[in-house]
Amino acid sequence: MQNISRLKNVISQEDDLELLHELKNFPVFMGCVDHGSNEDLCADQSWSISSNNGIIQLNKLIPLNILYQTQHAGAVGSLWTEHHLKFSKFIQQQAPNSVLEIGGAHGILSREYKKENPIDWTILEPNPSPVEGVDATFIKGFFDDKFIFDGEIDTIIHSHVFEHVYYPNEFIIHISNFLEEGQKLIFSIPNMEEMLKRKYTNCINFEHTVFITEPYIDYLLSKHGFRQVAKKYFKDDHSIFYAYIKDTKTETIELPTRLYERNKKLYLDFVDYHKKLIIDLNETIKKVDPEQSIYLFGAHVFAQYLIELGLDTGRIVCLLDNDINKQGKRLYGTNMMVKSPKVLADVKNPIIILKAGVYDDEVKSDILENINKNAKFL
Repeated sequence: MQNISRLKNVISQEDDLELLHELKNFPVFMGCVDHGSNEDLCADQSWSISSNNGIIQLNKLIPLNILYQTQHAGAVGSLWTEHHLKFSKFIQQQAPNSVLEIGGAHGILSREYKKENPIDWTILEPNPSPVEGVDATFIKGFFDDKFIFDGEIDTIIHSHVFEHVYYPNEFIIHISNFLEEGQKLIFSIPNMEEMLKRKYTNCINFEHTVFITEPYIDYLLSKHGFRQVAKKYFKDDHSIFYAYIKDTKTETIELPTRLYERNKKLYLDFVDYHKKLIIDLNETIKKVDPEQSIYLFGAHVFAQYLIELGLDTGRIVCLLDNDINKQGKRLYGTNMMVKSPKVLADVKNPIIILKAGVYDDEVKSDILENINKNAKFL
């Protein structure tokens, strides 16, 4: 595997990066697979920070065909359903006439929006996996300088895509070239600063390679002629919705000072927290009655992160995940198979290691209320 080197600041294009932290030999794909573990690939996650503007970014990137080898975005969960409904309402306020959605995955956002607003909607997605009821037009591919679209649009939309982009400055330039003056750009992005504050392991990784927080969004969008017309937070720790109009008279919003100090502390606190967490979890596992069964929830980067940092998996029966497309498969980069949480139904006092960020409450409630009220969580 030939990694892609990204050694300059993605915001300013300056040569001002210093090494921040390195995670050795991490799985390059966060999905579940049928093939043997001998085919898995791992690479070092080498994180740097800009000494000038504080942007945190990955130095060596995984080729896109390996990173997104199959669709692993789940189409399940009440939290994501709520996100799509709320984001759909947010989009409706901007009244688009025809949409190009970048990275629409299952097409759920288009389905929800078109229930009340039957407009033309095209989805550009490298791994299309439309769910029932989606009638958007799918195009298989990536939004890059090779992509050509000959349809009529007045709005570009993307949801949880911006954080996946390797070169955010060029991405915004490319979007600007697609839109005419007065046309719209609407997107949802994870609230990455709040996620890192809360020590969520799905914040930055091989897919989310830039710590793209609000100051950088304000700067990049204004720099390339987009004027913000609406902004809304979804939950305290999940997403931020943005709506922009292309307006080349927009003045650039400069970056605040001391982002370097703020971001560096956030990340190093995150690292220190997880070092201590693994020690505490392993000590707790040692004390669990041998007759009790231990499980790990989240067949995703959540589990990969804990395992790679040294979680003792010797007592763990299996991984649990609600996504039926993961069940019966193996989590990439591990030897662990995935089962439905329903296997807990007949287990006496099961113990579940649960560190799934914003999804913790939803997962815990479902297991306790619908599967096994005697389950205990670490």
